[in-house]
Amino acid sequence: MSEELSFDEMIEQSMKTIRTGEEVEGIVIDIKDDQIILDIGYKSEGIIPKNEYSSVPDVDLTKAVKVGDTMKAKVLKLNDGDGQVSLTYRRLLADKGNARLEEAFNNKEVLTAKVTQAVQSGLSVVYEESRIFIPASLVSDTYEKDLSKYTGQEIEFVISEFNPRRRRIIGDRKQLLVAAKKEKQKELFERINVGDTVEGTVKNVTDFGAFIDLGGADGLLHISEMSWGRVENPKKVFNVGDTLKVLIKEINGEKVALSLKFPDANPWLNASEKYAAGNIVKGKVARMIDFGAFVELEPGIDALLHVSQIAKEHIDKPSDVLSVGQEIEAKVVDLNEEDKKISLSMKALSADNDETKLNEQSADEIVKSEEAKEESAE
Repeated sequence: MSEELSFDEMIEQSMKTIRTGEEVEGIVIDIKDDQIILDIGYKSEGIIPKNEYSSVPDVDLTKAVKVGDTMKAKVLKLNDGDGQVSLTYRRLLADKGNARLEEAFNNKEVLTAKVTQAVQSGLSVVYEESRIFIPASLVSDTYEKDLSKYTGQEIEFVISEFNPRRRRIIGDRKQLLVAAKKEKQKELFERINVGDTVEGTVKNVTDFGAFIDLGGADGLLHISEMSWGRVENPKKVFNVGDTLKVLIKEINGEKVALSLKFPDANPWLNASEKYAAGNIVKGKVARMIDFGAFVELEPGIDALLHVSQIAKEHIDKPSDVLSVGQEIEAKVVDLNEEDKKISLSMKALSADNDETKLNEQSADEIVKSEEAKEESAE
């Protein structure tokens, strides 16, 4: 020291006493890879082992502190076996951290901390050297089988149970997610109406439809509303993560029904012109029944081809002549826009073709007859 101590000061220092559990203050006089050495004004130096400085296993003490720093620590042992005082910095912070957590618990304050460990039963986080456990059931508002993705992440939570004596400090992240989702849901339902077109993300695809995340609530896009045409398997059409623009068809409480059948794309809008009685059309056999076949003229418009209208000769069942996927040409014999029904006839088209051929043949015979008369006259 720069100044010599007076006799009274030396006597006072030599008589200084400390006790286990007491908080002391000292000056860093040396730093090693595994410990920090403090001058605590006692007859022995104070030692803070690496694991008593921080709960972080890979902490670098040489970067954490420097010689000359003033530090506070808590006395663990007056004699560590080598005649030095064993100190802890980590537990001193933990004691203060517990006081901070108790305050947060009483005030229902939202805290942020990094996940230090993820196991099947939940997550461990450290806040100001105090360890908090978040059970798996309180990690998310949905079931998550693998929690390892949270390791190293900073997450928000509240303290739902505080009992440091039993070393039971429980965190809850789920209630924050639920509250945030309810707020987003409220905002969503305040701004959407039936008939609106909104953007959403495919969250899940099932055999009967797809659930679309609208940003606050999920809407159901039923298989029957996926297209004006026919969708056999939604999983072949949509993938989780796809972004879609969908039509809000119905809102019933918290349930939202969606559709991709936009009115301006309705194929029946101009059906009266394209499929008027007498028009010749082409289509693909979509499915067959005992009394006929349904022919897809375009996505969203199917027409019935009755078994009696398939051919001039008698046919017992459509599959004797037709097959699913086969392209055919037929004549529209009836259009009922109100009921959205169209009737086709291949037989009528065949009869028209026969008549055309007959007329062409008759015309050809007349021409030949006239030519013969001219030759005879000459």
